[in-house]
Amino acid sequence: MYWGLFNPTYFLFALPALVLGLYAQFKVQSAYRKYLQVPNSSGLSGMEVARRLLRNLGMGHVSLNETGGSLSDHYDPRDESLHLSQHVSRTASVAALGIVAHEIGHAMQKRDNYVPMKLRTAIVPVVQIGSWVGPLLFLAGMLLAMANLSLIGLLLFSGTLLFSLVTLPVEYDASNRAVAMLTQSGLIMSSEEEKGVRAVLSGAALTYVAAAVQSLMTILYYVFLLSGSRRRR
Repeated sequence: MYWGLFNPTYFLFALPALVLGLYAQFKVQSAYRKYLQVPNSSGLSGMEVARRLLRNLGMGHVSLNETGGSLSDHYDPRDESLHLSQHVSRTASVAALGIVAHEIGHAMQKRDNYVPMKLRTAIVPVVQIGSWVGPLLFLAGMLLAMANLSLIGLLLFSGTLLFSLVTLPVEYDASNRAVAMLTQSGLIMSSEEEKGVRAVLSGAALTYVAAAVQSLMTILYYVFLLSGSRRRR
């Protein structure tokens, strides 16, 4: 076994990302649970909010579906479908307002040919391959003392960081669109409702920041190992 891959220095790189990731999960879960229990002033369920917003935007072609799980809500640009979890779809909560509007924000990005979203969609296949092939090639290169193979693995895995960085403007833009459309449509009726919507959306956004940091720290660790192996030669 190549001990250099598993030396204690790894924790210096992994710990910041781990702490930030746990904090992000705590923030999004706590905000979601809190505002899922707070009724919105309109009395509309998440599914009803989605129908109203899409109708107002002239985007009735976007299909609406209910899906299982918690915080599993998402928009699929491939078939322009919006998938809402049961808690969001069926409750007339402040959390439902924010989550539904955020996902519709992604549908608006698709409609507007928003460049970061188009770029993210385009690189998904490459990132999916690189995220699991990259580490395998890096490991093989280290074990076989083939620095060039490790470098190829590192470059392939680096696509995960590019994906995370492109995702950030996509998610923040969708959240900004969400608050704007809820305000303009009169579905946000108080400063407290806006505060709740923003809390849910900012908690979710932090998870994407944590993912970017995790990718960056992993890449830096790989660079550290690769440079160390070259010095030993």
